[in-house]
Amino acid sequence: MKAFKILPVVAFAFLPAVSHADMTGEQVFKGVCTTCHSAGVMGAPKFGDKAAWAPRIKQGEDTLVQHALHGIRMMPPRGGKSSLTDAEVKAAVHYMVSHAQ
Repeated sequence: MKAFKILPVVAFAFLPAVSHADMTGEQVFKGVCTTCHSAGVMGAPKFGDKAAWAPRIKQGEDTLVQHALHGIRMMPPRGGKSSLTDAEVKAAVHYMVSHAQ
């Protein structure tokens, strides 16, 4: 009886590890960024607002990614979701920039 209870645990140990698949920029935006960037909370540039994004885009996307990763003004690092990967943050920035050009 005890061997039967242990068997699933042993079998589980041999399963391949599931890799974390990064979310797309759109998924990150809709799940995290939209809270502030849809309403312009605390001065956040609104999604799709070309005039608000233009001076930011001039800084370059790499600079915007660094701001998103480390925080800027009222924006917390990684938009307040510390579990986001660098790639997910970069994808979200690219998604927002691509909709403001």
